[in-house]
Parts: sequence; structure tokens; C-alpha cells
Amino acid sequence: MFDDLEFPVIVAPMAGGPTTPQLVAAVTAAGGFGFLAAGYLTAEALEAKIAETAELTGGRFGVNLFVPGSRSAADLSAHRERLLTEARRYGVEPGEPLWDDDEYPAKLDVVVRLGVPVVSFTFGAPTSAEAQRIHDAGGTVAVTVTSPDEADLAASRGADALVVQGFEAGGHRGLFTDDATNPAGGEQYGLLALLRLISARTSLPLVATGGLIHGADVAAVLAAGASAAQLGTAFLQTTEAGTPSAQRRALAEAGRLTAFTRAFSGRPARGLVNHLLSDLSADAPAAYPQLHHMSKPVRAAAARADDPEAMSLWAGQTYPLADDGSAASVVDRLRTEARAAAERLDRLR
Repeated sequence: MFDDLEFPVIVAPMAGGPTTPQLVAAVTAAGGFGFLAAGYLTAEALEAKIAETAELTGGRFGVNLFVPGSRSAADLSAHRERLLTEARRYGVEPGEPLWDDDEYPAKLDVVVRLGVPVVSFTFGAPTSAEAQRIHDAGGTVAVTVTSPDEADLAASRGADALVVQGFEAGGHRGLFTDDATNPAGGEQYGLLALLRLISARTSLPLVATGGLIHGADVAAVLAAGASAAQLGTAFLQTTEAGTPSAQRRALAEAGRLTAFTRAFSGRPARGLVNHLLSDLSADAPAAYPQLHHMSKPVRAAAARADDPEAMSLWAGQTYPLADDGSAASVVDRLRTEARAAAERLDRLR
């Protein structure tokens, strides 16, 4: 599936705007691969993006879907009151804390009907029947996992590949189940440790993701057993990315720490520390996507105001090392660095 890439680098599906058809196409043209993010899109909008991406890539791309979880019964009133203070700074009101399935069934229908070559899943594994539908349409199934147990479940459901996500990654953890008592959602595994643990119990192809920013990182995960490396933060500042200007500025300044938070969405996610994250993380309930809908008007207003202090500034731990410029230039740099790292490994012979 990923073994035939000219260069085994994949641009991650960053929902909410950063991963665009143009970014996927640029990385594909440079010898890699890319996933469109279906999260938060309507099924109709997803279909339009698939058509655009197919035209730009010749049909060589994937789509990532969010698997819906169970409805949280957490009390959201206290979080809403805290968020209300932030909302009034921007002249808006918090949104309604609705639970929905992100149009998952309709989006699954779209990727099956259009024959998307690779369909990946986050926040859970598809059912065996859903995986079979993709297989019957000629597609392959990849599942994001954050632990060996999740890897076992995904394999049992028919996954053809596993996207192994270390805790270094920016954005949402791909946890199947969110542990409400833990700020990061459960036991955390570093990427290399998780790769070794999972590769010891499965022969499925593994895609490594989490904090990868340098070509030496790509070489390291390939040496550790991965078939490819998936990078998100490394492409956030590229010209083809849909990253908002305030987030680009915060990334370029490189002066903020990163931390896990549920404050924006109700699920653990790593982002740059800002005012809202600092003030609302401690008591944010595990309630996805209710908190996503509740905070959306605030995040949108902050983005319109070009103010990063109330935006979800998702980024991995190594974000200060990322480049701007074109996606092709980032891939070229990664390739050069990976080759140099491979040459250094020759010393072990």
C-alpha cells in the first residue's frame, strides 16, 4: 500500500482547514502521499473536495474519517460559564453543545461510492462490515491507533494498515476511548516505543506519526519497522496549507509550549498554549463533540480577529523546527536529510 511510494512520506489529515487538496497534491507530486481530512465537513463538501483532489493527483490519495463515539453524559454547565467569559471578549455566544456523528454514515457512503483508494479512520476502528464495504469497492483500510490493544482491535476488524500515533503528535489523540480521569486520555506511548510494541504483534504495514519533522526522523521510524512516515506539523506553514494566519504567526514565533487539552473539543488534543487553553483546560469535561460545537463560535471569532489566544492552535511537540515555503521544498529537505541519516547508519555495518 505504502511500500511503492517514491518517498515514504504522507501528509496527515489535519481537519478544520490545514490539509487542502492543493497540499495533498503537492506532496503526492513530490513522491509522497496524502490524506484529505473529512472531519467537520458535510458529506456534500467532502464529495467536492474528493473530486478536486482526484483531479489534482490523478486519483492517488486517501480520505480520513472520524469514527463517532458514545454520547457523553458529563455536566457541561460549568465549562459553558467559563467559556462565556471568553466568548464575550469577541462579542459572540457559545454554541449549542450538540452531539452528532459528523455525518459518518453518509461520508462512508461517499468514499465507498467514489472508490477512494485508501480510507483511514480516527477515534476508533470501523466495523468489520464497514471495512468489507471498502474492500469490496477496491479500497484499503488504515486505522489510527495509540496503543497495542487498539492495534489488535483494528486488525481484527479488517484493517490493512495501522497508523501508529505517538504522544508527540499535534492535534487530537486518536484514542478509541477517552479516559476522563487523565488529561491526555489514557496511557501515553512515545512513537518509537509504540512502533516496536505493535510491530512485535502484527505483520500489518505500519505508518508512524507523531512529532516527525526532520528527514532523520523519517529514517528512524523506517529503521524501527514503519513502512512510511506521516507528518502534519511539518506542513502547517507551507504555502499550500489552509492554516489560519494567526496560527502561522504563533508557529513562526516558536515561543510557546505545547500541552494536551480538552478545552476546545472535549477530546484530548495537543496544541500551543494560549489564553483559552491555560484558563479552561483543568476542568474541561470529556465530551466530544459537544465542546467542539460549544467553542466553535469563539474559535471562529478569534480567527476573524487574527487573535491566537482563543484558537485551537494544534501542533506537535517539535513545531519550532518546521519550515515555511512550498510543500515540495519541505519534501525535498526531508529526502536530503533522510539520505544523510541513512548514510550515517552505514557506520553500523
